Amino acid sequence: MRSVNPTAHPTAGPAASAPDWWRNAVIYQVYPRSFADADGDGTGDLAGVRDRLPYLAELGVDALWFTPWYRSPQADGGYDVADYRAIDPAFGTLADAEELISAAGELGIRTIVDVVPNHVSDQHAWFQEALAAAPGDPARDRFWFHDGRGLGGDEMPTRWTSSFAGDTWTRTTGPDGKPGQWYLHLFAPEQPDLNWNHPDVVAEHEAVLRFWYDRGVAGIRIDSAALIAKDPELPEVGEHHEPGRHPHLDRDELHDVYRGWRKVADSYEDPRILVGEVWLDDNERFVRYLRDDEMHMAFNFDFMSRPWDAEALAGSIRSTFAAHATVDAPPTWVLSNHDVTRPVTRYGREDSSFAFSAKRFGTPTDLGLGARRARAAALLTAALPGVLYIYQGDELGLPEVEDLPEGTRQDPMHFRSGGIDPGRDGCRVPLPWTATGPTCGFNATGTAPWLPQPEGWGAYAAASQQDDPDSFLALYRAAIRLRHTETALRGDAFAWTPAAPGTLAFRRGEDLVCVVNFGDAPADLPAHTAVLIASAPLEHGRLPQDAAVWLRT
Repeated sequence: MRSVNPTAHPTAGPAASAPDWWRNAVIYQVYPRSFADADGDGTGDLAGVRDRLPYLAELGVDALWFTPWYRSPQADGGYDVADYRAIDPAFGTLADAEELISAAGELGIRTIVDVVPNHVSDQHAWFQEALAAAPGDPARDRFWFHDGRGLGGDEMPTRWTSSFAGDTWTRTTGPDGKPGQWYLHLFAPEQPDLNWNHPDVVAEHEAVLRFWYDRGVAGIRIDSAALIAKDPELPEVGEHHEPGRHPHLDRDELHDVYRGWRKVADSYEDPRILVGEVWLDDNERFVRYLRDDEMHMAFNFDFMSRPWDAEALAGSIRSTFAAHATVDAPPTWVLSNHDVTRPVTRYGREDSSFAFSAKRFGTPTDLGLGARRARAAALLTAALPGVLYIYQGDELGLPEVEDLPEGTRQDPMHFRSGGIDPGRDGCRVPLPWTATGPTCGFNATGTAPWLPQPEGWGAYAAASQQDDPDSFLALYRAAIRLRHTETALRGDAFAWTPAAPGTLAFRRGEDLVCVVNFGDAPADLPAHTAVLIASAPLEHGRLPQDAAVWLRT
């Protein structure tokens, strides 16, 4: 095992080596399958990420968050984990992961990896053991195996709805070929849910955390963090449940799990962090996960889901600050991720909000309008106090690929919706690195990527934008550089300031103001001594519509 010192960051930003580096970090999400393909087989890999570390260092990010790189049948993009201690062969080896963690650290970039506590793959050794065992065997107790209801047990134990649409129970078949018990899966059938009442499940996950922390990983991102605990009585989901008593969402007892994980994280001389994926509408319940003995931060999905509207986004910012004021945790700001329609496409729609239930084929978008708004949104989020997350390719202004050829989609959300939901493949298309070539530089062999890149993809390539001062890439690089160098942007100070109708304005520190124009005409700006950065050129000293600017006052 390679020995890694995650505090040794010679080229990092001003606070990168501080114990609380994460409170104001810029964290870049890597979807390894689509980032860069070093071995030329059409699938991105860890060697490809390592080759592109200079690009990420120049971008200025403080940490990389990797979606699952573990051994997996890839039934759900790696979120069906078969072995947490092995890298999937498509991505490389454990030695490759250790080399990548070390090489990134030498450039001042920390590493965060995904852990998926709600479920494992149906190919996981535990589940295979459980399938081979008879009903009532202890091997089945690590999961949710139950007899069916009704005559012959032919009815599912509950009518809970899957996060991927469809049923949440699948019936097993016994050695004699007869139907057997049912098992629970809140996602796809290939992802059986774990029983967190079982001590083996608790102990194994704490051991997995130590396995990766010992290899120099600085943090763990916790997938579907609010779903892991279930009511053993298996009641149906009703219209209303007392807080903490929903049958399978945000139950009170799951906080004991994360308190145990926090003890593991805090046991290291350089404390590791925990990042939660917590989709909850109730802010009071949300911040319970951020108490000082649980997670360090959690994703702010409310902000990401709001439409491009001054009142809506200001409301989200206010409610986010109000909630976080009750705990010692920084807010997070994110515009998209590997599950969400890319901002350039989303912000060009008549309804620019995001909801999984609203995803449909054929929704019109104005990519020019969406690009202007996405550039402004990038400056808005980068100017807010807290943690900034960037999904790979957003810094290039990539749109959602909505016209993937028939037969190429792979996302279970698409198939389990009966083909109604386009799924999430459109934001996972492999990145373009060069303007030309059969894969736009995704690999050097020309082997077709696992998802096809659309015609003209090279126009968005990093190489195409490298020397263009007006490009998306230049905007992101400049904004991140200012986050690291401007004292006002490194603290927590924030105050709304008077703004023209249709605009938002707020002050950071003593001398920096961010103004965003959501209106339908150029807006006057407050008195200032310098323009630090703007998402679009000013028009005779006024801020164009759908644009943002940082001013020195």
